[in-house]
Amino acid sequence: MPSKIYDYTKICESVFTIDPKIRFAGVINERGRLVAGGMKENVEPLESEKDDEMIFMELALRVKMRKEFDKQLGPVNFAMASRERALAISVIINDDILYVVSEPDTDYGLIPKKIIEIIHS
Repeated sequence: MPSKIYDYTKICESVFTIDPKIRFAGVINERGRLVAGGMKENVEPLESEKDDEMIFMELALRVKMRKEFDKQLGPVNFAMASRERALAISVIINDDILYVVSEPDTDYGLIPKKIIEIIHS
């Protein structure tokens, strides 16, 4: 079955409307490269551009490793990491990853559901 075609830029823009605490919404390809979206305007990054590259590559690798268990457990709907300074959420879109970073006190019960609704709308 062919993959659905998504407008990644539109998805990233819509994600920013979910909550003002969202700092970053970008799509990362399977090689760990940012292909759409990015940092919200007027927001100071928590890490350097070089660190971003490493984070994206590590994320792509982690997603590939999680797919090893799809047969037994089913595909991952989303993954979330709660850190001291940020909340990071990743959602698979075809072979790419929507990566969303927000302030650590964001409602992490609501945000992933709204992100998935945007992707599937």
